[in-house]
Amino acid sequence: MTAPPSSAPDPVPYRGAPERHPRRPHHPLTAATDPEAVELTAPVFGPADVDALDADLTRQHPGAPLGERITVAGRVLDRAGRPVRGQLVEIWQANASGRYAHRRDRHPAPLDPHFTGVGRCLTDDHGRYAFTTVKPGAYPLPDESAWRAAHIHFSLFGTALTQRLITQMYFPGDPLLPYDQVLASVPAAADRHRLIATFDHQLSDPGDALAYRWDVVLDGPAATRTEGSR
Repeated sequence: MTAPPSSAPDPVPYRGAPERHPRRPHHPLTAATDPEAVELTAPVFGPADVDALDADLTRQHPGAPLGERITVAGRVLDRAGRPVRGQLVEIWQANASGRYAHRRDRHPAPLDPHFTGVGRCLTDDHGRYAFTTVKPGAYPLPDESAWRAAHIHFSLFGTALTQRLITQMYFPGDPLLPYDQVLASVPAAADRHRLIATFDHQLSDPGDALAYRWDVVLDGPAATRTEGSR
């Protein structure tokens, strides 16, 4: 069991950080709390719950969304490099103008009626996942003189809700990467580097979509850092 993240100042101050981590110690599960019963209350996902259209964010509405069409693909692995099969992978993101389809997003950029910005899929027997979407735009942090680099939020479920991993994927060559306060709050350079995808020319479809590859490691020394982790 890990302790709550530290509230020490970030390498680059990010004022949202204090609101993004627990302020009380974790509550340990003991025999008295029946951990097996806790596991049984977690969601159970199967192939019948996920439709093929869920992984293509460009075909969820009557029209095509605006923006650069991309493919994001990769593998979900454990600490030994073995594929994690049947893993539920969910994503959410801003549209090409840098705005989320959410009532609390007050960024004045336009909404896209043909883009909701959410998708999901299950990893195959080789731990592979793939999404078709549009490249998200950058956007300013509210009440702060800083911008977020283009990114896609990822959520991965293990076999129980308590194993959920939430993180973010960034794009290579983005000029805002050195200034992104969320990315900079991850202390180790190697951990930050693992949050940046690589351009994949072979996976790209000429005339249709550029492709980016990004693998997620769920645990171990090379584990993908969680959102807001320190």
